[in-house]
Amino acid sequence: MAGLKTVAKTILSALECPEETELSIVIVDDEQIQEINRDYLQRDKPTNVISFAQQEGEGAGICPELLGDVVISADTAQRDALDAEVSFFSELSFLLIHGILHLVGYDHERGTQEQAELMEQKESELFKLLQQDVFPQLEAVTASDSPTAGGV
Repeated sequence: MAGLKTVAKTILSALECPEETELSIVIVDDEQIQEINRDYLQRDKPTNVISFAQQEGEGAGICPELLGDVVISADTAQRDALDAEVSFFSELSFLLIHGILHLVGYDHERGTQEQAELMEQKESELFKLLQQDVFPQLEAVTASDSPTAGGV
């Protein structure tokens, strides 16, 4: 999805990450994310998103422009989108925000309640930015590419 690249660039820019920052986005199914969750986090169940920071632990700083990996379950994202009555792309974008925030140091699981609230506020702020600046542009591009919108 080319739109996810635009979303990621917007998020990284808003977080003031250097322009040369690299990020891997992997979209998998529930079976694959459950395997990753089990093997790396010892949680034998599917989840919506998992992040692997490259700037933590032994290898931190070796390649400073490499932020890390965000793995998103398309299956879970689709169910969550239906439950929330939002588009699949909107849900993928929200999960990407969540994953990137983990990569830059936000933590709602191991941190304090205050840190969890700070992460939630930042998620909301970034999602509003996407809704205002990115989603309308992507919808316009998609509409202009559609044969029913006068395209070829």
